[in-house]
Amino acid sequence: MLLSEIAEVSAAISSTRSRKAKSQAISSLLSRAPIDEIPIVVGYLSGVPRQGRVGIGWASVADLAGGDPAAPGLPVAVVDRFLDLYPSISGPGSQQRRAEALGELVNDGTPDEVDFLRRLLTGELRQGALEGVMVDAIASAFEVPVAAVRRAAMLSGDLGQTAVVAASSGETGLAEVGMSVLTAIKPMLAASAPDVETAIGRLGLSAVEWKLDGTRIQAHRSGGEVRIFTRNLNDVTDRLPTIVGGLRDLEVDSIILDGESMALATDGGPMPFEQTMSEFGSDGPGGVLELRPFWFDVLHLDGEDLIDLPLSERRDLLSSVVPPESLIPQIVTSDAEEAESFLAEARALRHEGVMVKDPDSGYEAGRRGSSWIKVKPVYTLDLVILAAEWGSGRRTGWLSNLHLGARDADGSFVMLGKTFKGLTDEMLEFQTRTLLALEERRTKRTVYVRPELVVEVAFDGLLPSIRYPGGMALRFARVRAHRPDKNPEDADTIDTVREIFESRRSPSVVDER
Repeated sequence: MLLSEIAEVSAAISSTRSRKAKSQAISSLLSRAPIDEIPIVVGYLSGVPRQGRVGIGWASVADLAGGDPAAPGLPVAVVDRFLDLYPSISGPGSQQRRAEALGELVNDGTPDEVDFLRRLLTGELRQGALEGVMVDAIASAFEVPVAAVRRAAMLSGDLGQTAVVAASSGETGLAEVGMSVLTAIKPMLAASAPDVETAIGRLGLSAVEWKLDGTRIQAHRSGGEVRIFTRNLNDVTDRLPTIVGGLRDLEVDSIILDGESMALATDGGPMPFEQTMSEFGSDGPGGVLELRPFWFDVLHLDGEDLIDLPLSERRDLLSSVVPPESLIPQIVTSDAEEAESFLAEARALRHEGVMVKDPDSGYEAGRRGSSWIKVKPVYTLDLVILAAEWGSGRRTGWLSNLHLGARDADGSFVMLGKTFKGLTDEMLEFQTRTLLALEERRTKRTVYVRPELVVEVAFDGLLPSIRYPGGMALRFARVRAHRPDKNPEDADTIDTVREIFESRRSPSVVDER
């Protein structure tokens, strides 16, 4: 199969908002793909190569030749082998040799193939082929039930290999896919609610847990062997020897746990998220902070898969095998006022908020189900747009990624980050038209504008930054609304932003080594 066939389908699914049309286009391609190339196709149309990120950034591909319309085209298998080998190009002169290897690869590519490859390798392939669409497409391509594909994918943690099983063994093969200790599965995700009253109104009697501002981890142990994975299923076992040691001390033969890791301050609250992330790669000799595990679920215990058991039963089993100090605090209530007090207690210790869960729910790995609901305060700021980058895929022709700034005392604006999230087509059209009228200068990718258009931005917090002059960067920023009714002078100041930043800082740590 040629990369041009994938690029053609990518263009087709980028041009439609119809989930059914996206699924049909992908299904048609999968049904004619050689079986050994199915995982590659699934990965490319999901926006991530089978190898993950291989270290090819925008600077490496920005100046690639545009391809030759008469070129023979790039076989998918050839591209896949190149991505396997690319990281191994190292040592003196490796930067030049990597550039030459990449140039040789695209020599046989058409313009569409080179453009697709450029966007795939830089994470710019925003085409809407989300996992749910891919699950539907696999089921359609190989004539198997959607539920069978979804369950096999959640247990294996590998959608590409799930597609291979569906193609080669059908529904019977999918049914044989089970949970395997030491092999990561995709974590269950949560829906959102603005407050605990709304969340409990949806679920009734609820298990309410503190929502910690740590790093999600999934821990596996089989005998004396331990593996720890991140939310993205990356193996980080070697980075967390303290947690590994604790897992080996548990009186179990095999177990899979879901939880968070973080460093604590002297008052029992969390260190800032960025410090936990910084220590995530240095726990052990030379590390300053000890990352501690906090568990909220158990998915497997001593040979028995537990994901279909009610949460209340899993919590009882969890409490029986992990130390009390490693359990995330939980209450069970249908009283919104009691839950609100529990949230206030969590917030007083600088935790993010609470999780509200259905006690009767199973564990829906890899899904954002309605039985888990997160409740956390959302910060908002009125910021000014300083520049915008041209979009790609469905957003081609629109100014999309916004550069956001807060007002300084001297009337200038201090950049705090970028976002393209939260923008509807109507908002994209409005801001493109408005920002082009405010244009001051531009580069190939970015239009710089007079700082006049105010935008309301929601965000989850602030991180220290050496990239931005204010020393801070927005975390998970998304646009709520354009505010043409406001003047730039009405935008929030950098002092206001700094107050939010400082309010979430922790003064000291529990353990220094």
